[in-house]
Amino acid sequence: MHDPTVVGDGAGPTQRRPGKVLLEAQGVRRSLGGDVVLHGVDMAVQSGSIHALVGMNGAGKTTLMRILLGMLPADGGRASLFGIPVGALPAERWRDVGQMIETPSLYPELTARENMTAAALLHGLDREGVTDSVRRTAARLGLERWLDRRGKRLSLGTRQKVALAAALVHRPTVLVLDEPSNSLDPSALVSLREIITGIAERGGAVLISSHHLDELARLADTVTVLHRGRIVGGLDPRGIDLERAFFDLIYQVDQDRPGEAG
Repeated sequence: MHDPTVVGDGAGPTQRRPGKVLLEAQGVRRSLGGDVVLHGVDMAVQSGSIHALVGMNGAGKTTLMRILLGMLPADGGRASLFGIPVGALPAERWRDVGQMIETPSLYPELTARENMTAAALLHGLDREGVTDSVRRTAARLGLERWLDRRGKRLSLGTRQKVALAAALVHRPTVLVLDEPSNSLDPSALVSLREIITGIAERGGAVLISSHHLDELARLADTVTVLHRGRIVGGLDPRGIDLERAFFDLIYQVDQDRPGEAG
């Protein structure tokens, strides 16, 4: 069941204590169009943590996230949420999961408010709490003036905010975000950072993919590098130059495995 004490409103910091694994890939393999995209990937995201997944375009990040969320089956290995194989996860446990994968997905004929309300209701938020949750989430992301405008009439940046609000409005325990900062203005970026940190502080788990390494350095407890479908190492988010460390690691891997480059 949904734990109402684990919320992403970012109010009142508490100490983050990584704990039990909430999201996990064990030996996950996947091919698409005849090409191997993931080669036996192992990764675990713990409660109380923000885990960043980084890699070049085509590394397999989005495919891995889709498998972890049950959107795409693995060819081998296992993906699990809350210690349960993702394909066997009871419907009520999906209420604790929020996600935004790739481009923002909205119902174009619905208003921003209606998109957020639909997401909240589909995730099991009771009707009495929906109105307040939509209002609070919209305020945090600077969406108030756009709430009654249809999705198809919103700018790309505003659609991104609405998609994020839909992922957050039900206050998930596990949050998976693929490139969430794309097209966001600075104010929304700061608010998103606070919301993500708040989820981890309350014992939730966040998996986030981004090309903005400087932003991840402010957020992540763990940075995992996925390259050509394999986990090739990790980076210290407290390091002085995360971007240089990333490219140095990728270069070294390509030197060690020249047959896989190209």
